[in-house]
Amino acid sequence: MSGSPQPRYRQVAQTLINEIQAGTYPVGDLMPTEMVLCEQFGASRFTVRQAIKQLVELGLVNRQAGVGTKVLGREPKSNYRQVMQGISDLRQYTADTELEIHDQRMVTVREDLCSTLEASEGESWLRIEGIRRVDDRRAPPICLTEIYIHPAFRAVRDLGGRSTVPIYVRIEEQFGEQVGEIQQQIKAAALTKRIAELLGARPGAPALIVNRSYRNQRGELIEVALSTHPADRFSYSQTFLRDWRGTAAEGSGNGR
Repeated sequence: MSGSPQPRYRQVAQTLINEIQAGTYPVGDLMPTEMVLCEQFGASRFTVRQAIKQLVELGLVNRQAGVGTKVLGREPKSNYRQVMQGISDLRQYTADTELEIHDQRMVTVREDLCSTLEASEGESWLRIEGIRRVDDRRAPPICLTEIYIHPAFRAVRDLGGRSTVPIYVRIEEQFGEQVGEIQQQIKAAALTKRIAELLGARPGAPALIVNRSYRNQRGELIEVALSTHPADRFSYSQTFLRDWRGTAAEGSGNGR
């Protein structure tokens, strides 16, 4: 998984982002047409459209029928949108953002966490807490993330400070495990006073809590990550692909 390549449209999108930031396409100007970009990149129209869509979602450009794609700014807007098609995209999301860890300690599992961690009371798990940000330090944080690591892996190293490497990758590297499945749940909540202060948001404001459970190839839980996002800084999209054998199959979705 660590060697999984990015989708072609993401590569094209990143190149266009870099060129916008370098001034190749000045703010207020129109970008080349889809046909021209297809020729430049040797890519399909679908790939180019998906790449431009990424730029639109970041607030860098605007598309208008009959006019073209206009550059709106050189820096992405502060709200963050995740688009994911699988575990490789989840790792890319982590690489595109930064987790700034400010707390790391052993905790004893109590009744309120037993269900979430599929654990028994009294177990000793490693708890990590940090703020996730985009590259632009001026932008508001994306979320507060709490990570719980199973006792079997609680001695995992190299977790301090700022990191763009997913915690589960550290576990894979150091313990010879491999994540085979990530289960995700999203629920609505209100920001607590403590979390609101850490994120520079309003207490009681709407939020999304993304709960991800990481399992190895035997289906055993190795890590749980709970990320609290102010609702106005995060959106989630999901793609469903039809199984032409006669059933509808879920393709993939967004998240960290």
